[in-house]
Amino acid sequence: MASAHCIVRGSINVDEFLRVKRISRPGETISSTGLEARAGGKGANQSVSIAKAGGSVDFLGSVGKGRGDDWIVDRLKDSGVGVEKVEFVEEKTGRAIIQVAENGENSIVLFKGANYHKRTPSPADFTPTPTHIVLQNEIPLELTIDYLTLASSDGRTAATIFNPSPLPSEQEITSFPWEKVSWLIVNEGEAEDLLAVLDPTGRNHEESEVVASSTLRRLSKAINSPATNVVLTLGASGVISTYHSYSSLSTWDPVYVPSIQLRGTTRDTTGAGDCFTGYFVAGLMELFNETHSHDVGEEEARGLLGKCVVAAGMCCEKEGTLDSVPVREEVEARMRESAETVAK
Repeated sequence: MASAHCIVRGSINVDEFLRVKRISRPGETISSTGLEARAGGKGANQSVSIAKAGGSVDFLGSVGKGRGDDWIVDRLKDSGVGVEKVEFVEEKTGRAIIQVAENGENSIVLFKGANYHKRTPSPADFTPTPTHIVLQNEIPLELTIDYLTLASSDGRTAATIFNPSPLPSEQEITSFPWEKVSWLIVNEGEAEDLLAVLDPTGRNHEESEVVASSTLRRLSKAINSPATNVVLTLGASGVISTYHSYSSLSTWDPVYVPSIQLRGTTRDTTGAGDCFTGYFVAGLMELFNETHSHDVGEEEARGLLGKCVVAAGMCCEKEGTLDSVPVREEVEARMRESAETVAK
């Protein structure tokens, strides 16, 4: 059987970072202490994260041609991402205007641009045959659904990973084919927004980790898809996730993994979520290479999530998006150091 291979169908942007003391309020004008342009977009970010984590990945996206934006595609290639399927189109390249505050928090405004070019799936997109397909929500939703559908057509059995950010509209959430998603990755805010549409009568009255477990259970029930695992990222509190295997879909058991203690003084959360997703997908691919199955048990889930929170934490210790993603060797070294500290 061929080794695991992933395609990421998503966005690629020029990210323009504005360094500010704090995020501006409505109607307020503030000054920036710095401005820089970097390659970004959730699809591009997650592709680079998968590659840095050791996974085989091709990126499928669109960039404006003849506008001097070739360098962002080169950045992906230099990071180990396959870029042969990137299209150069008439529309302007997507942009993200990002305010980054001194405490590491960020505020982002997106310009869709070439990311909304009507590029429909083609047989070439699925060559070589992918074992994993990663999607976000910075391309037209109908294209996302097309790729989810094709993941299980014509004899394919690809695992699908969906990180819906920004969230679809209420109508789109209600009609979305959640049963086609193998792994849904959302943060706390996104989970609550999904529940506000899918389970508006439910309420959380518990505290701390119990809230996260309750939210996870409610969301798993609300999407009404036993085959879909839900990963709920909790920022500085870690992550909680279901892990039921495809051979025992009636099992519902959450795995909770706390975050790591950060080092240094830099706190930039801009790329942490995409770093987490990339490492998660690369981990799924590694498990697939070992078992030739998409099943994930409790022990595998705990180990996989543990590596992801370390990678995401290390990402917050550096500025930027692509540049802040650690390579696999760095993550594994930090994990060994942490284990040795605990053992003492």
